[in-house]
Amino acid sequence: MYVKPRQGHYGICKKKVNWVLDLDIRPFFDTVEHDWLIRMVQHRVRDKRLVKLLSRWIKVGVVDDDVKRQPAQRGLPQGAVISPLLSNIYLHYVFDLWTHQWRNRKAKGEVIIVRYADDAVLGFQYERDAKDYLALLNRRFSTFGLAIHPEKTQLLRFGRYAAQHGAQHKTGKPLTFDFLGFTHYCTTKRNGEFKLGRETIRKRRVQHIKAVQDGLRKRMHDPVALTLKWVRAVLIGHMNYYSVPGNRESVSVFRHEVEKRWFKMLRRRSQRHTITWETFGSRVEHLLPKVRIVHPYPECDFAPNTRSRSRMR
Repeated sequence: MYVKPRQGHYGICKKKVNWVLDLDIRPFFDTVEHDWLIRMVQHRVRDKRLVKLLSRWIKVGVVDDDVKRQPAQRGLPQGAVISPLLSNIYLHYVFDLWTHQWRNRKAKGEVIIVRYADDAVLGFQYERDAKDYLALLNRRFSTFGLAIHPEKTQLLRFGRYAAQHGAQHKTGKPLTFDFLGFTHYCTTKRNGEFKLGRETIRKRRVQHIKAVQDGLRKRMHDPVALTLKWVRAVLIGHMNYYSVPGNRESVSVFRHEVEKRWFKMLRRRSQRHTITWETFGSRVEHLLPKVRIVHPYPECDFAPNTRSRSRMR
């Protein structure tokens, strides 16, 4: 159940979701049980040579101070190209298939599941379903050596009626949750219809700005044309991920902060600088990519589209 994040956005807006479970697994890559993982691989792979090769890759271990390799008993090698694939195989059997069965057999209301690697968000129609699921999931994870982080995992009222419930019970605005670099919050459209808002996590944006500042400092004495090319690549890469509907303001802030730090770096190249912010801004305005929404609305991806003269209508 390796689901696209946009499906979660669409499900929260269109399905009967009143509660959201923001699930966080304790250091996942350090707690994977090797025996279970090998059995899961053997379930689909019949070639014993390939299974043996994967087993060696899984149990590669670490090298200590005496340059002696210590075989690992659990966990996956950090940074290995095969680790994301193996982690998805593990969670497919431990989490995806079991959660799908629970939803079909035990859930009283609607349930949506969104998982990306070891990050997962679930939406429930009823609070009782969410609490029952979380209790059973703890038992399920303990069998396979995993554990839910008790402090980072949260169950919060969220969805179309969260703001109305908060106003009636005087509990304040609906809470927010972070998922895949975005802070998700409840808001409304101009017509008053519910809307799931997304903006860049503030902490993540600050980290990116500091990384850009360090990169500019290293390129202080490089030719301006080369630095311009690098800055353009940074902004395009940032927008390709974070330019989702409703997040234009946060992306604009990031672009403005990058411009400010590049301007300061240029002025520090020499004590006889003559460049001003007005001159700099007018020059880079048409050189740097403008902020625009790159990703479409999730409704455009999943809403049925048919031609007016379709025979199926």
